[in-house]
Amino acid sequence: MRYLALLGSVLLAIGATFAKSSTGSSVLVVFDPKLNRQDYSLFFSGLEAYATDLSPQSLVQMLDSKINVIFVASPTNTPLTTLALEFGLTFSPPGAQLVSHFPERSSPHTVVPITAPDSKLLSNGTAPILYSGASHSIAPNPLIIPILRAPAESFATDSITEDGADVIVDAVDKGGEGLWAGSQIGVVSGFQTIDGARATWVGGPELFSDDYATQEVHKGVKSGNYQFAQDIAKWTFQETLTLKIDGTTHHLVGETTPREAYTTNDNVVYSMNVSAWNPETGAWVPYSGLTDMQLEFTMLDPHIRTSILPVKGKEGTYEVTFRAPDRHGVFKFVVDYKRKGMTPLRSETVVPVVPPRHDGYPRFLSAAWPYYAGAISTSIGFLLFSAVWLGGEFVPTKKGKSE
Repeated sequence: MRYLALLGSVLLAIGATFAKSSTGSSVLVVFDPKLNRQDYSLFFSGLEAYATDLSPQSLVQMLDSKINVIFVASPTNTPLTTLALEFGLTFSPPGAQLVSHFPERSSPHTVVPITAPDSKLLSNGTAPILYSGASHSIAPNPLIIPILRAPAESFATDSITEDGADVIVDAVDKGGEGLWAGSQIGVVSGFQTIDGARATWVGGPELFSDDYATQEVHKGVKSGNYQFAQDIAKWTFQETLTLKIDGTTHHLVGETTPREAYTTNDNVVYSMNVSAWNPETGAWVPYSGLTDMQLEFTMLDPHIRTSILPVKGKEGTYEVTFRAPDRHGVFKFVVDYKRKGMTPLRSETVVPVVPPRHDGYPRFLSAAWPYYAGAISTSIGFLLFSAVWLGGEFVPTKKGKSE
C-alpha cells in the first residue's frame, strides 16, 4: 500500500514495523512475530526485520508522543492482550475464537462474515468482511471507537463444533459470568487520545490476509477485507477524518479587526477556519462539513453557548454573531469539538469584557420615561404654583362691625 512507506522494524515479544503516513505522522504496526509474512503481502508488504527495544510500556509512551499504532492480536495469549487492558479492551480467554454457525455456509464456522457497519471511518458500499480471530469486550470509555462488532448470533469458544454453543448455556446459568457472545463484543476497535494520536486493535491477523481479501462472500461478490483494511489503516495513519484549526478571529459587528476588550452588550462576531487532510492531493484543504460545532463564551461557566455554522460561499470558514453578556470580567472564546473518529478541535481565546465608560451610557433610558414624566410634571406644577403665588394680587377681606 502506498502509505506504508517502511522506515524500520522493532520487536520484543511481538513484531512491528515502523512507517510514516502521507501526513508525516509516525505509525507503528504491531503483530504476532510467528506470522508468515508471505500470506499478508497485500497489507504488510514492507515487513523485513525485527529489533529488541520495544516493550508494552514503550508502546504507551509512543502513543503519548503521537505515534499512531495498529495492534494485530491473536487468540493466543500474548503481551498485546495484557496491554489491551490499558485501552479499556478485554480480550476473550486464550484459545477462544469467534464462532458463528449462521448463516449456513461451507467455510469453517471460525471464518465469520460480518456486515460492514455504516461508519464515517469506512467506505460506502463495503462488502461483508471475513473475520477469524479473538473478540474483546469494550469498556465505557469515550476515547474508544467501535469499528467492527461481532454478529449478534456469534460467540467466543475454544471449540469449533456446534457443541461449543454449550458455553453460552453454561454462562447464562451462571448469571452471564464469562459470556462472550453477541454484538456487544468487538473484533476491531479504535482508540484516539485527547491529543489526537490513534490506535487500532484487530483481534486476528487473518483480516489482512491475501486469502481473505480474494475470497468471495457471495457468488460473484468479493469480500470487503481489502477495502476495510485500507480504510482502518488510513484512519489510523491520520489520512482520513483528520482536521485542524487554521486560525480564529473576533471583532465587533461592522468592524474587521479584533479589539483588546469588549463592552457589555456588544454585538461580537467570532469566526474560525478549519482544514481537513486530503490524502489524494497530500495537502490540507478547507473543510465545511461540520454542522454540530458549538462556541462557548465562558467565565468559569459558559455564559453563552451557541452553534457556529459554516459560512456559505466561504469554504472552511465558520462564523457566529452574538451579544456579549451584561456582565464584566475575563471571558474566553472556547471551541471544544470532540466526535468519535475525528481529530478533536480545541481553541481558546481570552478577552476581557468591561462595563461602559462614563460617557458610554445612554443619556435617556426608555424604561425610565414614567419617572421622567413624573419629574417634569412636578416641576411644571411647581412653576405654575410659584407663578400664581408670586404674581397674583392679594386682596384682604374686610370684616363687618359686630353688634
